[in-house]
Amino acid sequence: MPQHYLAKLTATERSAKTNRHLGVALCWIAGALNAGGFLAVGEYTSHMTGLLSSAADNLVLGNATTALAALFMLLSFVIGAACTALIVNYTKRHFQHFIYTPVLLLEAILLLVFGMLGQGLLQHEMITVSFTAILLCYMMGLQNALITKISNAEIRTTHVTGIVTDIGIELGKLLYWNRNLATPTDTKVIVNQQKLSLHLQLVFAFGCGAIMGAFGFKHLGFIASIPLALALVALALAPALSMRLTNKKD
Repeated sequence: MPQHYLAKLTATERSAKTNRHLGVALCWIAGALNAGGFLAVGEYTSHMTGLLSSAADNLVLGNATTALAALFMLLSFVIGAACTALIVNYTKRHFQHFIYTPVLLLEAILLLVFGMLGQGLLQHEMITVSFTAILLCYMMGLQNALITKISNAEIRTTHVTGIVTDIGIELGKLLYWNRNLATPTDTKVIVNQQKLSLHLQLVFAFGCGAIMGAFGFKHLGFIASIPLALALVALALAPALSMRLTNKKD
């Protein structure tokens, strides 16, 4: 049953498989929002390295307003991550069966707001950065912190730099020649095939999401974010629906 599969992805009991599947799903959504969001608001809203560099460049060039805007977007990402930590730690104590549901629902609601009101919000800019860009940065912070907590920092979804670095490291291990076959196993350079496979899947998912997001925002505009919001709603509500169906059977 689809709802049982979705429920496992956001269940309290975690496994490497469910973390991988959830990470791939969220990476796809992050890719779609990042690429599509650029077409919508002119900013890559998950690229904090670029925003910080942009702030520094514009500060040196004397563009204080633009530098402040980039820092404001960076702060929005940080606040989003902080909100995830607050919400998850609270739900762990009070709603143990639905630890991750509130964050996913919050992101879905914000995405719906972005999709339905984005065009109008673009007309009300704050320090040269539209409210929609700030909203997207906040959502990226929410999502990246969530999967980081779920996977114990093994998976990130909103930026690819760290993922690609890990792929390079594992490829280096794969190509390394252990010349002395008698070398003890604990000193041999051995590729972590599971880690390499996971990160390749994450990059592929992000890329596919980026293509679909760019295509959707180019041809449909802000409404292209609504299917992404519905996917988050499905992930968020699946544990409750699965539990309800199980109780009915009992």
